Amino acid sequence: MAGRGRGRARPRGPGPALLLSLLVSVLRAPPTVEYQGPMNSADAERGLLKITGSTVFPVKVYVQLDHSSPRILCITNRLRNAELIDPLFLWHGPKGDVVSGNNSVKVTPTGTLSFKDFKEPMSGVYTCSLEYKPTAEQSEKTLLLKYIIFAYAEPNFYYQFSARYHSAPCNSIYNVSFEKKLLQILSKLVADLSCEIALLKSDCHHVKMQRAGLQNELFFTFSVSSLESVKRKDPCAMKSCDTAKRLGKAKNLIERFFNQQVEVLGKRTDPLPEIYYIEGTLKMVWINRCYPGYGINIQLHPNCPDCCVICSPGTFNPQDGVHCLQCNNSSIFGARNC
Repeated sequence: MAGRGRGRARPRGPGPALLLSLLVSVLRAPPTVEYQGPMNSADAERGLLKITGSTVFPVKVYVQLDHSSPRILCITNRLRNAELIDPLFLWHGPKGDVVSGNNSVKVTPTGTLSFKDFKEPMSGVYTCSLEYKPTAEQSEKTLLLKYIIFAYAEPNFYYQFSARYHSAPCNSIYNVSFEKKLLQILSKLVADLSCEIALLKSDCHHVKMQRAGLQNELFFTFSVSSLESVKRKDPCAMKSCDTAKRLGKAKNLIERFFNQQVEVLGKRTDPLPEIYYIEGTLKMVWINRCYPGYGINIQLHPNCPDCCVICSPGTFNPQDGVHCLQCNNSSIFGARNC
């Protein structure tokens, strides 16, 4: 009985009201959800990551917003373990000379730069001048090392679902009533997770079925996203803004909800209702988006391929897309306007 969602004509029941009551009963069933979260920047928080410079090219450094940076060394990998006589380190950043003047920026006596609670305005080009003598008898040498430090955030993603229902005639008011009730139930299903359901598209079509003639079907497309993601205009990397876990739970609840519709309908001995879910038609895709001023670019940032990295000068992102767009008028990091 479980496989009779589509394929041949079925006797019609009293209408959508029966299925709506069925959906409500499914909603009351206790959920069972498992979730595994993403990796975090714990190594940087503990100061385990160290980055050396280069005299040939700028070194890119990625720091997650509101987290600690890696330890950025004012030295090349070749000289890292060498003996330096009378070394002198001088850091220069977007706002001038960098010194340990507050709790968020630290420069050690050996020239190591690090940040705590990294903020967007800290992004930019940093240079370190290293003066030293290889030996006491040799003359002084100078190295100039350049780093580009980028703020980044995890993608502000959402899930997009599509599903199909056998429906009443396409001009029937029952389809409209059912659509509203279904959205209400889905919204209630994820409300405790601070997630939001949005209808993206709803169409009714006549579908030619093998050995069953024409039947009416509703094609639904809807999204589930975090309420914080919808309302916020700036990246949020705090633990309280961890949307991935809540959206993962919401996805599991929605998939379980549609699976249970199939199970309950399969146990029915009465004729199918006029409107019912067509088994196997639920599809889901993960859609990434970045906050304004940030974008994903695997070619430009191969070491942070899935990160929403702050837009470089010469680019901008005005909305919540995933790309920084070209803009010759932009001269800052994180531009929202051109």
